[in-house]
Amino acid sequence: MFYFNFQYIYLLIPAFILALYAQSKVNSTFAKYSRVRSISGMTGAQVAEELMHRSGIYDVRVERVAGNLTDHYDPAHKVLRLSDSVYSSPSLAAIGVAAHETGHAVQHSVGYAPLSLRSAMVPLTNISSRLAMPLILIGILFGSSRGSDFGYLFIQAGIVLFAMAVVFSIVTLPVEFNASKRAVQMLGNYGILSSEELTPVRQVLSAAALTYVAAAISAIASLLRLILIFGRRNDR
Repeated sequence: MFYFNFQYIYLLIPAFILALYAQSKVNSTFAKYSRVRSISGMTGAQVAEELMHRSGIYDVRVERVAGNLTDHYDPAHKVLRLSDSVYSSPSLAAIGVAAHETGHAVQHSVGYAPLSLRSAMVPLTNISSRLAMPLILIGILFGSSRGSDFGYLFIQAGIVLFAMAVVFSIVTLPVEFNASKRAVQMLGNYGILSSEELTPVRQVLSAAALTYVAAAISAIASLLRLILIFGRRNDR
């Protein structure tokens, strides 16, 4: 009979603490530099437009999107969406975020391989992330009522789907790191920010990157816990 086992909960504690720290860090850093206006006075939307034009990109729209730090680049529709706190703000934090998202648009334009891989994985990842835990729970129920072999098939399928979502979080890391690197380089090379202004921007982008690292570590820890728990089936 399968059952939930808290023996390996210790695997999740460090990841949980890191996730809380990362979220706190990005919020505090963004809030700090949201109060620092750039010398140029350009808004996040203006910076995004300028950087894309300097990079030879003219077919990507810049739109405002509701929410806080909901900024993202949509490669399928070639739309760069900036949140309310970024779109019309001339702060260093807003410019850093806008430049980061522009970095994704540049990645798409030049055919950056990790971004292409991540984009291709999105549909499958959406499905796997929704089905993974329900399949594991169904496997536990069937294991209790109809025999562990039958239920274990569902559990294996759920773990495989969960692993796909973990791979997606790992593939995301180089995409995000590279977008931040491109952002800082473009802001400096095109003279939009001074060298002194680039330091706060790096801090904002480093804090944001930490959230992706925390997400990947949490996903890996959760997958390892599932494998350890249900991998012991043959020993019982």
